[in-house]
Amino acid sequence: MRPLRGSCLALLLALSSTILGLHIPLEVEQLPTITAKAPSSLIAFPFDENFTLKCEAKGNPQPAFRWTRDGQHFDPRRDPRLQTQPNSGSFVIPNNKHVSEYRGKYQCYVFNTLGTAMTEETNFIVPNVPKFPKEKLPPVVVVEGQSIVLECNPPDGIAPLQVYWMTIGLKHIEQNERVSMGLNGNLYFSNAVERDSSGDYCCFAAFPRIRTIVQKPAMSVVVKPSKDVTELDDSKTTEREPSLLLPPGGQSEVHLVKGDELELECIAEGLPTPVYEWTKVGETLPRRTNIKNFGKLLTVAKVKREDDGMFKCTAKNHLGEKSHFFSVSVEEPPSWAEEPPESQLVTIGSDVQIKCATTGRPRPTITWRINGQPIGDTPTPGRRLFDDTIMLQQVQRSDTAVYQCQASNPHGSVMANVNLMVLNLRPLILTRDFQEYSAVQGKHVLMECSVFSSPPATVVWTSGETGETVGGGRFSVLADGSLQLQRVAKEDTGQYTCQASNSEGETFITSKLEIKDPTRIIEPPQDLKILRGTTAQFICQAEYDRSLRREIEILWARDGEEAYLNYTQDARYSVDDGILQISNVSHSDEGLYSCVAKTTLDQDQAAAYLTVLDVPEAPEDLVLADKRGRSVRLKWTPGEEHNSRITEFVVEYEENQWDPERWRELERVPGNHASAMLMLQGHINYRFRVCAVNDVGQGPPSRPTDRYKTQATEPDRNPENIKIEGHLPNQMDITWEPLMPVEHNGPGLEYKVSYRRLGVEDSWTEQMVKRHSFVVKNTPTFVPYEIKIQAHNQQGWGPEPKVVTGYSGEDVVFWHCLQENGSVPLASPEDVSVEVKNATLLRVRWNPVPANALRGHLVGYNVNWWRTQSLLVSTKGPGEKQSMKVFGNRTHAMIPGVKPFSEYRLSVNVFTKKGNGPSSLPVTFTTPQGVPEKMSILRATNPQRTSITLVWAPPVEANGILTGYSLQYQQINDTQHLGELRSVNVSSPDITQWVLVDLERFSAYKFYLSACTKVGCGPAISEEGGTATEARADRQDVGVSSRGWFVGLMCVLPLATLAALISCFVCRNRGGKYAVKEKEDLPADQESKGVNEDTFCEYSDNDEKPLKGSLHSLERLATGEDDSCESVVDYEDEEEQFNEDGSFIGEYSGRRRRASVEMNGPSSSVA
Repeated sequence: MRPLRGSCLALLLALSSTILGLHIPLEVEQLPTITAKAPSSLIAFPFDENFTLKCEAKGNPQPAFRWTRDGQHFDPRRDPRLQTQPNSGSFVIPNNKHVSEYRGKYQCYVFNTLGTAMTEETNFIVPNVPKFPKEKLPPVVVVEGQSIVLECNPPDGIAPLQVYWMTIGLKHIEQNERVSMGLNGNLYFSNAVERDSSGDYCCFAAFPRIRTIVQKPAMSVVVKPSKDVTELDDSKTTEREPSLLLPPGGQSEVHLVKGDELELECIAEGLPTPVYEWTKVGETLPRRTNIKNFGKLLTVAKVKREDDGMFKCTAKNHLGEKSHFFSVSVEEPPSWAEEPPESQLVTIGSDVQIKCATTGRPRPTITWRINGQPIGDTPTPGRRLFDDTIMLQQVQRSDTAVYQCQASNPHGSVMANVNLMVLNLRPLILTRDFQEYSAVQGKHVLMECSVFSSPPATVVWTSGETGETVGGGRFSVLADGSLQLQRVAKEDTGQYTCQASNSEGETFITSKLEIKDPTRIIEPPQDLKILRGTTAQFICQAEYDRSLRREIEILWARDGEEAYLNYTQDARYSVDDGILQISNVSHSDEGLYSCVAKTTLDQDQAAAYLTVLDVPEAPEDLVLADKRGRSVRLKWTPGEEHNSRITEFVVEYEENQWDPERWRELERVPGNHASAMLMLQGHINYRFRVCAVNDVGQGPPSRPTDRYKTQATEPDRNPENIKIEGHLPNQMDITWEPLMPVEHNGPGLEYKVSYRRLGVEDSWTEQMVKRHSFVVKNTPTFVPYEIKIQAHNQQGWGPEPKVVTGYSGEDVVFWHCLQENGSVPLASPEDVSVEVKNATLLRVRWNPVPANALRGHLVGYNVNWWRTQSLLVSTKGPGEKQSMKVFGNRTHAMIPGVKPFSEYRLSVNVFTKKGNGPSSLPVTFTTPQGVPEKMSILRATNPQRTSITLVWAPPVEANGILTGYSLQYQQINDTQHLGELRSVNVSSPDITQWVLVDLERFSAYKFYLSACTKVGCGPAISEEGGTATEARADRQDVGVSSRGWFVGLMCVLPLATLAALISCFVCRNRGGKYAVKEKEDLPADQESKGVNEDTFCEYSDNDEKPLKGSLHSLERLATGEDDSCESVVDYEDEEEQFNEDGSFIGEYSGRRRRASVEMNGPSSSVA
């Protein structure tokens, strides 16, 4: 028994020949069939050793071969210089001095006793070495302004041809609108100028396929100035209209093959130099059109039939124009309309039709041959010829032949050999009898029964156990008679018989089938990523048919190698019962490991990849380049990454003066760089090394570079982090961060401390110190000073230091909440302005308080605002005061959360560490209308069969003048999905109920209602309701709804509810509109004083409570409920600062309630 594989099919192919899909066993007589042939053109390149003209064929009897050359009989076996093989028609022409003698057109004929097949002609081309004729060319003498044509006339050779115009020194002749080369290789001058005079115009012709370049003798051009010519031809030397140098005449025809490139050329002479214009008569130019060679050449790539037409070239200057028309015709070589005609196997007495359907432009001419001999036009009994079709009636054995069909036009030809076999034959089964098959359960199996017969045989398969015919379902009888079983099962085991029969007789064979359990990997190996030096383990377990237990193997391979690891001699690899273990893993172990569980019938395979991780290897080839005294470029070659991308390189240095043998980090370089420009300190003897970093860790360092010592120079920088503190009223302490030793840049480092009174003293008081602190004594109390500190060494001074401003010590003032603070600021900000950005957002600006009025360190500004009235009502009343702290010396702030359509007042005051300054004069402003808040009441009442009544109350906060309401509704179906959204526009703000009619009976609906101002509509309130059920509708019809008292009550209740809501709304809009809960009753004088009361010592429990007036608006901004509130983020491009979450930086505080956010600005440069 053997496994089912492709061997039977391979045996069938070996015993039969293929005739365009017709399979005839070689045991049966058959016509010759050509299996290999020479190409239509064969070029004898000089660098090839030999050239083979192929002609191979099959047939029964064994075919013979004969050749013709240029239509004459040619026998290569009689030429001792040619190489031939037995039973082959091919021959080899060696590349020697005699190769040119074999130039010509060859054709091979293959024949046996049944007929003759033939190949198309092969043109064997032996190119001659192209040469320019040796000639002495006279100089071309012209007068300035005349045209010149330098002819190249390149020799014939193997295409493609490339032409160049150069000087003897191989410098290209410059080409432009005036001077250019044509497709024919000639060099054209539209008009000559004096600089064209030269004695070395050379034409070079290159033939790339034969690797040859030839040069024409140099040509000389002499251009005489027009002023030196006594007899001038004005038509040639003065300005003139264009005339065409190429092509001649007014019209020409262009024929080319479909798919080729169209090239149309137009070169004119004239003065001034002509320009060119290309058009297509009656059409636009194809999209694939390119204009080249300074407008003189039009090309169209891969031309199509639709590119046919008339193209026009016009050359013109300001004196006139000249045109040429190109009639372009796109043609095609012959090709098969669908497929070449197929060979046929027919029985005696059949009618036969052979059709040779081709296409081409011009229409191809069809030529017919039988066994290589032309068919005459004279009709033959039983055979009729109709151009591209031959019809044969009642064919006999003698009609067996090879019919040749050849289609030709000027662009080429195609030919087909059609074998017509007339044969009656009893079925012949090519598969051997008593063949045994084994297959795996669930797979497919093919039991072969390859049959050949004429006429075709009927093939029947039967089960040996039951004798029943099998077929259909999982059983399929193929065209060649074989039986294919899909998804075989255990019960398919048994004996099967194949029986083939036709009118000439019958034949049968017997086959046996056995079904096995499949081999399957049940625990495949998994991908591993492990560190170098550890142990890797792959597990692979499989199940298989028990009868194959002696054949099962579990094999391991790496990267597809045929040599399995099971048989390796490497002791680090251990294989036991499907487990592969690799100890001490190294980088060489990385790869794809395949587990193969195989038997003689089938196999299963799984794979896993072993990735070995490690830190990067040390960089190599460190080089110091671009040495510039205080800088040097360090270059290196990265080492192996070891499966983890290098993220960065660490450049380290070591110096032998301050801290020898200690390596310090100098710079980190991105992992995609391999060099770094290092900026160095002076007077340091450096060494450098580099190490790479990946996700595993930092790799070992490279070998250090040689020492590189920098020159001593003056310090690069001055001390930083200068601190000026006044611990005592009459003293100023100055400290700074000293330079590091490697920053000294030379010996003898010290510091020069300079200071003077700001705006009082012109000269500096200077002191040289070596430490990093200095105390100035006997200073006035809290006055500004200018201080600068400069580094100095033996090489010179550091850069000019920056001047910083600091203050001497402040007074120690003790104060309490009830007494006036003598050190608080004296002035208030001026020119306070308010810009209303939108209905809820403001921009406030002010001029800063002068420094001499601060009397202390500036901390920031308080922005205070309060609402005086809603523009919907005329009543005014003091609103809750709100404030924002703006830290630093900023002079602007963004104020969010104000109420739309309201009047406000705003003031600003400065504050220091000692307290608040006076407030600025209040600024009065109003905010525009916004969209209303979400309505609080919406009810669906009085449901009827097809209608429902909606009742609502106006929004508590209209935020503007109401213009009406937007009502939308949609049906809710049984699956809780919403239907189409419908809209109703309620145009009057006084309407507070609406009856929706024409609704679906007994249906549920969802309603959405929002109030609108001229700005837009606010967020919608939703309510669900539905039309009445049938029983309820009936009760309403005969019950309550028919009673007058109920109707009256239903009318009064909405009106009473509306009146109550309006009353609440009016009360709400008086005075306390911004409170979340009712305001506390306050005396009128205290309420009004609240605007200016802002002592630094006023504290109460209310200071820690949320901001009533602004919290609600801020929440609405956060939740997006108010559509009119423009996002604060919209103002990011302004000068204000934002936190990462988009909120403003500042602090809000209310007199009774406070919400705080800090707004940080640049601090004052006071230390």
